[in-house]
Amino acid sequence: MSDPSKVGKNLRAFQMALNAHDRENPTHTAWGIGLSHFDMERLGFEEGEEILPGIIIQTDGGTSGNFRVLCDGDHDQGRVEEEAEVVEAVATQTVGVPAGGDEPGRIREI
Repeated sequence: MSDPSKVGKNLRAFQMALNAHDRENPTHTAWGIGLSHFDMERLGFEEGEEILPGIIIQTDGGTSGNFRVLCDGDHDQGRVEEEAEVVEAVATQTVGVPAGGDEPGRIREI
């Protein structure tokens, strides 16, 4: 088991994040906290353990030292659409590439 003061500080941070999430997203219901596998082991939590009333702990692909609130809402929807637009816009641009070899400084279209 980890140092009780570290666990207490993390539980306090989890509760603050849950409160902020609920305040900013009233239509989403938070159900868990996502931690990296390393952090779960370091803090002594078990997968699926209820750490706060109605809130369970889950392993996610996040980086060590960070956690995220897990909920039934889709927070990444706008970001995914934005990324798709950027990829599409970049894919339609013409890029100049140095030819190298015969004429120094010449650029050819690909």
